[in-house]
Amino acid sequence: MGNSSTNNNELIVNERFATDLKTSDFYYDLPEELIAQSPSSERDKCRLMVVSRADSSIENKIFSDIIEYLNPEDMIVVNSSKVIPARLLGKTDKTGSDMELLLLRALEDGSWETLVRPGKRARVGASFTFGDILRATVTNVVDGGNRIVSFDYDKQKYQNIYEVLDIIGNMPLPPYITKKLERKEDYQTVYAKAEGSAAAPTAGLHFTEELLDRIRAKGVGYGEVTLHVGLGTFRPVKVERIEEHLMHGEYFFVSEEVAAEINRRRKAGGRIIAVGTTSCRVLESASDDSGIVHPISGETGIFIYPGYKFKATDALITNFHLPESTLLMLVSALATKELVMEAYQKAVEGRYRFFSFGDAMLIV
Repeated sequence: MGNSSTNNNELIVNERFATDLKTSDFYYDLPEELIAQSPSSERDKCRLMVVSRADSSIENKIFSDIIEYLNPEDMIVVNSSKVIPARLLGKTDKTGSDMELLLLRALEDGSWETLVRPGKRARVGASFTFGDILRATVTNVVDGGNRIVSFDYDKQKYQNIYEVLDIIGNMPLPPYITKKLERKEDYQTVYAKAEGSAAAPTAGLHFTEELLDRIRAKGVGYGEVTLHVGLGTFRPVKVERIEEHLMHGEYFFVSEEVAAEINRRRKAGGRIIAVGTTSCRVLESASDDSGIVHPISGETGIFIYPGYKFKATDALITNFHLPESTLLMLVSALATKELVMEAYQKAVEGRYRFFSFGDAMLIV
């Protein structure tokens, strides 16, 4: 589905299409010890698997080698969304019991949609205190059990809620990472700017400022888009028929300048390389059926799985994803399920590191 609108708050929903593939077709066996618990000591020194769609070849490289696969007329597109320290640990005002709050997304009226544990202590009207500088009050319960909360803090002392979160919030690491994060910046890309994500666009974690400078010096284009990553991206697919899975909407934005540069480079024969599945979803949500990318902001619920026809993404830099996940389905749509599952088997055999802090893959 294409869209050329620049209207705010437009909901982009991918057209569903029939497929014979089932969720179970995307299962693979992953030894638990291959799940990376901490980032590489040097961002761009992790391993890189290069998968070629042209000849089905699979190469093993180091991430900094990626510059060898980029041509001067190409352009990389990154997601500059910034992860907020969205996990709050506090107490109920009524009994002093422990509470955990995970901020999912900001709403227009200043309140937030959140995930609260335990939910039984989060009825409408309940309030919690975090670090003596923030109070949350539940104002509504929405579908799926998420809570809408309003926040109260000293607005003369703190400019906005993000300043408060920087002091008392914790990074919302995925549940498969059990090791404590030593530095918040380890779960943040070097180009992160727009605050709003509940999880990092992890393919971008491998880039350093020095590597980006080298890429630009080669003549390769660089553009930033925004997609605020919500937990819906990582929710397991619980239906066997893929097309029945519902993606939750996530805010995204493409500027006029970035859209124009993408279209200019592509018209001149360059490739558009999405850094991460989130950047890919932005490109596909913002493009029309002719592959023209338009400036736009709104929400996207696009779901990409095998059978999808890509319009604006020519190559993809990504991490290794969970079995049976929508992210693995997206990657399989770009490079075929057979080739991707072969690459994953080789990654397991080669002891690659998996998931958020793991190694990378380039699909060309």
